[in-house]
Amino acid sequence: MKASAPLALGLALAACQGSVYPTLEETPRLQSLHVEMRDGVRIAIDVWMPEDLPRGVRVPTLMRMTRYWRAQGIVGAGIESDSNHRMAALLGSHGYAYVIVDARGSGASFGARPYELAKDEIRDYGEIVDWIAEQPWSNGRVGAFGVSYDGDTAELLLANRHPAVKAVAPLFPDFHVFDQLLYPGGVFLEFFTAGWGAMVANMDANDVCAVHSVADQECNALKAQVSGVKPVDGDDGSLLTAAAEQHRANSHVGRAARSVQFRDDAWGEGGPTNAVELSTAAGNRIDIEASGAAVFTRVGWYDAGTTNGALSRFKTFSNPQQVVIGAWTHGGGRDTDPFQPADAPPEPAVEEQQEVMLAFFDRYLKDGGEPIAESSITYLTMGSREWHYTTVWPPPGFAERRLFLGPMGTLQHDPPRAPTTADTYVVDYGASTGATNRWHTQMGGTDVVYPDRAEQDERLLTYTSEPLAEDIEITGHPVVTLWLAADRPDAAVHAYLEAVAPDGEVLYLTEGQLRALLRRTSDEEPLSHPFGPYRTFRRADAEELEPGVVVELTFDLWALSVEVPAGYRLRLAIAGADADNFARYPRNGGETTLEIERNSEHSSFVTIPARLAAAGAN
Repeated sequence: MKASAPLALGLALAACQGSVYPTLEETPRLQSLHVEMRDGVRIAIDVWMPEDLPRGVRVPTLMRMTRYWRAQGIVGAGIESDSNHRMAALLGSHGYAYVIVDARGSGASFGARPYELAKDEIRDYGEIVDWIAEQPWSNGRVGAFGVSYDGDTAELLLANRHPAVKAVAPLFPDFHVFDQLLYPGGVFLEFFTAGWGAMVANMDANDVCAVHSVADQECNALKAQVSGVKPVDGDDGSLLTAAAEQHRANSHVGRAARSVQFRDDAWGEGGPTNAVELSTAAGNRIDIEASGAAVFTRVGWYDAGTTNGALSRFKTFSNPQQVVIGAWTHGGGRDTDPFQPADAPPEPAVEEQQEVMLAFFDRYLKDGGEPIAESSITYLTMGSREWHYTTVWPPPGFAERRLFLGPMGTLQHDPPRAPTTADTYVVDYGASTGATNRWHTQMGGTDVVYPDRAEQDERLLTYTSEPLAEDIEITGHPVVTLWLAADRPDAAVHAYLEAVAPDGEVLYLTEGQLRALLRRTSDEEPLSHPFGPYRTFRRADAEELEPGVVVELTFDLWALSVEVPAGYRLRLAIAGADADNFARYPRNGGETTLEIERNSEHSSFVTIPARLAAAGAN
């Protein structure tokens, strides 16, 4: 690709002889430049070289592609103040060059974004790999890594089938953004799209004061120190202004997401159909598998639906895979085990997490590296704090244990015998899981701390077991089956699996949700959801409820691994809303009454993949 940057960057263009590159001695430690794409759009990148790289040594490259500004521009600051300095130093000490990219239509890059992770954006990253492979310091092998959106781009880089890309590490990514983040169970995660959409809109406009939530004198003081996104070398600010002007054509994520109800809806008014599907790893399976590249991924049990995404990829993609699942927030910076103190540090620490990732890349990007022998999952069981290793999922040794909804709020082993019994629940639309949960951690990696659920459970319909006679380990995907009638044509059902301590404290274990309008199951190949009942969430499969008519709702809860001690009780809590997080259904307001059947004809129950802890680990 053609580099559109000043000569001071160390790249000279010769009209007759093609590109003339500097010697390694002339290559600066850090350079910021634009690289021109096939359609003339200029993409901003930062290139970090290992410190004191010997002349003639060629090194592998790790990329990170982001739409959150590749770096913040600090006025008059040295290289040590760059936000990527620490990571660049770590990668350089391991013998890697580091290239950070502003996504098309964001940061200091030009262009516009019709939707997130669009085809042109992904193609750009392949052309950046072309550029890297041409550099005199490159050994021709490239990997990519990143957290969250940057993890999505790392995995989608493989869709280019570029032969130089040997391995990627999508960390806490969204394997399928519809199923596992924006519309889990077809229920709109309203708070996230509103907040995230506003944040990236401010970033795309390079509105540094809005990004930092300051105004007036504070804003003026900030602008004297921070340019917003970091400019390329030699830019007097005019290029940043011109790029931000092109970003005005970006679709607004918050508004576009609100216009979507079904998986195949257009993204915003006049937007592309199936955009949500096309922009996911699940929607690019053929190309990602054809790349043959290895995938390392790290996810957390309580990080939105990222664990289900990692397990879906493991189950359905042929790429060599190394999966690590821990009790982590989004990004891995905090511990989320409900049986640990709220301020417990992550296990392992972030520094050790990074070393494990780099050891993976060494296998594929350096001479003499040995590819992983087999695809595997290493996972932490919360409660016991034991790490396990498996090459299959679900892991062996677990049996499905069915607990039925019984009389007087009980959860029992025996199926109900009464011919006509049901529980009535008037939906409490103020019920909530709060703002420190698995969904809010997606906004910046905030901690996941569920307060004692006892008070919230008083607003829900609950069913509780007898005290456990022995410790029990639950690993996999619990599934809830409810026979339900409603007095409205649509409803959302939120189900929570909880552990009730002997002193009455209620601990959150996991949850699941389903929009009743989208209850119809499908026999299609479930790339994005190979566990539990599969639904397409397409408009053609929507079916309104007939008031008073009983229907079956069967849906899985988010995967987990936890050991619950003897003496605790298990609880299934049923809600019709999560006020601080999800949209309200029906969307036109009003009250909703649910009837949950629990009789000999229509038995409602939860199925738990469990084994007694005394049986030992596999």
